[in-house]
Amino acid sequence: MQGSCLCGAVQYKVHGTLRSVVACHCTQCRKTSGHYVAATQTLTENLKVEGTSNLTWYASSSQAQRGFCKTCGSQLFWRENDSPHTSIMAGTIDGDTKLLMDRQLYPQSKGDYYALPEIASVDQSTL
Repeated sequence: MQGSCLCGAVQYKVHGTLRSVVACHCTQCRKTSGHYVAATQTLTENLKVEGTSNLTWYASSSQAQRGFCKTCGSQLFWRENDSPHTSIMAGTIDGDTKLLMDRQLYPQSKGDYYALPEIASVDQSTL
């Protein structure tokens, strides 16, 4: 599996399996993406990134950071501090992924202009 940002300055390859796609409707994801985020995930050691001089990381909270292209602004990655995993924005993957969106987070924070996808919601208060 491989992908890139819009301008191609940052490209990546993933070796190994990817998690199913999870939709996140939290305010941060909505603000960084302009809608909601749909992301898969892999072990960071399975992710090989080229063009890292064009990749910048933004600490969006004290727990996590977001990786995006400095040139075109494409949001590519999300990672929790000290986690062995990196989330990959599903829309940045080239071609068919054969992945399915099977969960959504923070549905109570969704925008009022769209309906929730017809998939299970995860109650964040039980995590």
